[in-house]
Amino acid sequence: MSSAATTPPSDAPEAAAVILLYASDRLTRENVRLALGRRVAQDLPPVKVLEVATQPAVLSAMDAGGIDLAILDGEAVPGGMGLCRQLKDEIFDCPPVLVLTARRDDAWLATWSRADGVLAHPVDPMRLPDVVARLLRGSDASTARA
Repeated sequence: MSSAATTPPSDAPEAAAVILLYASDRLTRENVRLALGRRVAQDLPPVKVLEVATQPAVLSAMDAGGIDLAILDGEAVPGGMGLCRQLKDEIFDCPPVLVLTARRDDAWLATWSRADGVLAHPVDPMRLPDVVARLLRGSDASTARA
């Protein structure tokens, strides 16, 4: 068999980076999804956003695997910061987690939760893709705080 036969055709769909998005508020989920767009950076695959509104749905999705990054709303009920800490405690090789906080001054709470990145509400459509791209690339978490 020639090596050309093992090369996928150039029009084959590119595998997507799966982002789990947890927020109990539908508008927050919509704002984050729209800010992410279809691709956060040219050097990264397209993103597929899995939206969930409850803590059990987060745990189920994380247990199933295949999540490349989680975005948790710290203002969700129950809160994303406590959930982040739980995920970091319970999941071996937990994917990076970005926590959205009510205010920039709440970043210290995200540090307590062991979040890999933190952004404050309202979601900035210019900053969010940049921070998500850095987390997906695996860069230093300190650069993923804004």
